[in-house]
Amino acid sequence: MRGRVGVLFSGGLDSAILVGHLLRQGRHVQPLFIRSHLCWQAAEERAVASFLAALASPRLAELVVLEMPLGDLYAGHWSVTGRQVPDETSADEAVYLPGRNALLIVKAAVWCRLRGVEELALGVLGANPFADATDAFFSDLEAALNAGPGVCLRITRPFAALSKREVMRLGRGLPLERTFSCLAPVDGLHCGRCNKCGERMAAFRSAATADPTRYADPAAVAR
Repeated sequence: MRGRVGVLFSGGLDSAILVGHLLRQGRHVQPLFIRSHLCWQAAEERAVASFLAALASPRLAELVVLEMPLGDLYAGHWSVTGRQVPDETSADEAVYLPGRNALLIVKAAVWCRLRGVEELALGVLGANPFADATDAFFSDLEAALNAGPGVCLRITRPFAALSKREVMRLGRGLPLERTFSCLAPVDGLHCGRCNKCGERMAAFRSAATADPTRYADPAAVAR
């Protein structure tokens, strides 16, 4: 039996499908959630718990929540204040948070190394437009994390060669209605207007799958 694989799990579509995909492969999965206290995180964390409860596999370990407050770094930023959140027409650059990927990965990776978990899997797609999602970035980061003594950790990206449509197809049969990807939730619901909600709607359309999401804006799916 292969050892445990840690999964950096945000509750969004890609990381949720990754958890389900690894379980279907017979892997023993350790989900890791990083609590960074950004404006959408309370709703995100509820979705994480709901999705994992729906999977209920004996090979799915109990969720580990790690603290990584980012409010001091992003003070005054929309990700903390919830004001002027990028909408669905915004460019990808508008939602980029400098350094966030590296910080979250390092936190999860150190937890894995200290507990003998030799693989950390990320739901990163090859179409990700940012430099901190490239092969070179992950190769360098993995090398830096393994520079000291102890268990070596592999950072893997099982979906790196897949399109969003292909990933969504892998997610068929999973409780994707319990996932969460919104920058400005309204009473716990997806707002239906932000950049991430726009991406979410497009993901379901790309897979020719009905979108099961409840949006605060009832006209969201019709747009």
